[in-house]
Amino acid sequence: MYASAIVVAAGSGSRLGAGTPKAFVPFGGSTLLAMTLRTIGTVASVAEVVIAVPSGMEPDARREAVTAGMSIPVKTIAGGKQRQDSVRIALALTSAEAELVLIHDAARPLATVAMFEQSLAQAEVYGAAIVAIPVADTLKRVLTDGTQDVPIIAGTVPRSGLWQAQTPQAFKRSLLIEAHTRALRSGIEATDDADLVEQIGVRAVVVPGSPLNLKVTTADDRWLVETIATARLR
Repeated sequence: MYASAIVVAAGSGSRLGAGTPKAFVPFGGSTLLAMTLRTIGTVASVAEVVIAVPSGMEPDARREAVTAGMSIPVKTIAGGKQRQDSVRIALALTSAEAELVLIHDAARPLATVAMFEQSLAQAEVYGAAIVAIPVADTLKRVLTDGTQDVPIIAGTVPRSGLWQAQTPQAFKRSLLIEAHTRALRSGIEATDDADLVEQIGVRAVVVPGSPLNLKVTTADDRWLVETIATARLR
């Protein structure tokens, strides 16, 4: 199985408040990007990595790849305005020899090798697979009260059957190209690639993830990831 990996690292990180793009923020002597690449680099079936980064930071990404000890080819490209654009741009750089494409957010540096391998194995059989976890908390639909300007609960959403999508996500390359081509032509926007693939009639298989596969968005997330990563090294 020949697979290409796309690492989405083009986010500005404004909500993190670090003053630098999120993937390049220092984390316990490393960065989110280097931590992510270090794990992907040990996935046997991944033959190349394409990293989408903010424009102008391609050299920085290449340095992070060296720091991570990558022994497979690494390509870097300036990402787009939205995450979907970044994936589409990076997808064009993946090898035509790749049967599968793995997509992962650099902002989830604690994803395990098993998550990557299982996603690829399921995608090889079913065409699409995503890592996800069951929703554990009670969900409330909230509206803003126009008179008091405060959030008001409008209803409770049944959580049965609801799962929270994570990355990695893996797809047959031909299906992913078809999905992104259709989305671009039709003006379809989605927050993850599984949604785009679903819209061409492909149902993704779910690979059990972990609550520890956190996405770093805020300063609190950063602290949690640093704490978990440090504990794993003990």
